[in-house]
Amino acid sequence: MSIVGPRPLLTTYMHLYNDFQNRRHEVKPGITGWAQVNGRNAISWDKKFELDVWYVDNISLYLDVKIVFLTIKKIFSSKDVYTIEGEPIEPFDGK
Repeated sequence: MSIVGPRPLLTTYMHLYNDFQNRRHEVKPGITGWAQVNGRNAISWDKKFELDVWYVDNISLYLDVKIVFLTIKKIFSSKDVYTIEGEPIEPFDGK
């Protein structure tokens, strides 16, 4: 596991990924990632996968450093911890 990379999801979701979503596994998972600093739980599963794959396609040391600093900023903010409706995110169902 890395410090930066797509956050690992539950292994029970593995069979639900399509080819695009599965691309997130082309890099090591991380403690924090591009999807976490760009919406956390306030974004849809589709958007999370889109951001994870964008990270895979654009990985660089500069981007990793940027994600670390944005993560530190997010730690001190409760923004995006819950969905827009104020509920925890729904489990991934493959849709």
